[in-house]
Amino acid sequence: MKSKDMSASEVKRRVLSIQSHVVHGYVGNKSATFPLQVLGFEVDAINSVQFSNHTGYNVVKGQILDDTELVELFSGLESNNLLKCYSHLLTGYIGNVSFLRQIAQIVKKLRAENSELIYVCDPVLGDNGEMYVPEELLPVYQSVILPVADIVTPNQYEAELLTGIKINAESDVWKAVEWFHGKGVDIVAISSSDFGQKGQLRAFLSKKKGPRFALNIPKQSSISFTGTGDLFAALFLAHSFRKQPDQLGYTLERTVATLQAVIKRTIAEIPEIMLSGKESTNYSKCELKLIQSKADIENPQVVLKAEQIK
Repeated sequence: MKSKDMSASEVKRRVLSIQSHVVHGYVGNKSATFPLQVLGFEVDAINSVQFSNHTGYNVVKGQILDDTELVELFSGLESNNLLKCYSHLLTGYIGNVSFLRQIAQIVKKLRAENSELIYVCDPVLGDNGEMYVPEELLPVYQSVILPVADIVTPNQYEAELLTGIKINAESDVWKAVEWFHGKGVDIVAISSSDFGQKGQLRAFLSKKKGPRFALNIPKQSSISFTGTGDLFAALFLAHSFRKQPDQLGYTLERTVATLQAVIKRTIAEIPEIMLSGKESTNYSKCELKLIQSKADIENPQVVLKAEQIK
């Protein structure tokens, strides 16, 4: 069907998602696509990399998309008059500078067709003090990408890398948030930080010239799961769509509720010997149980409540 014949509902809920892909497991587009579809979004995926599995495994095989190939794929969409379809752009893992620079051009072209397009940027740079990408990407994010993003969803380490602010206290979190707002970002969701109470993480959410929220998230295991940041960004995109500023806390609550349910279901399938630390982590047994969590994606049961920060 040609784009000019597309229904209004289809136009309103279609995401162009540009991030990594794995054949086995759930990270990047594999982590984001199913939840978005369950929540009523069409998803068109461009894979920045295509790997056999995530990089925690002993062996990783696959291909990396370069900027020329990205332009070629996108030009196919453009030539078929499909750019007006998209309500959202979602980006995640991108591993090289020239590819990242093309994202800004893609945003420009998408907004030329739909001025209300929402760009959700998950700046996948690293975690737990370890960068996954070259440092050369940082200035491109800072000067080129963030000024055109509507929503960003970094973790604490990524927020530190991008802002140059060492986050040693909760007051530093809000300084970092203001830095993002100063770049033009409307909504900042810091998906996790170390400032919860013992045994907890703490997420933060802020709208430019709007409300702020924080939410404590109990740690369910010492195991670090891959794909949770990608899942957070996708869920946040879905739950924030067309929400009013005073509903932002509700958006964060629903996002975290689903994440917690997915992690709980994943842990339930992991052998006890691995959970106790008596056996080294087998990554194939720790892949997120997304399909099994369909009901939790559709109807998250909110237990953890967001606190509005005055």
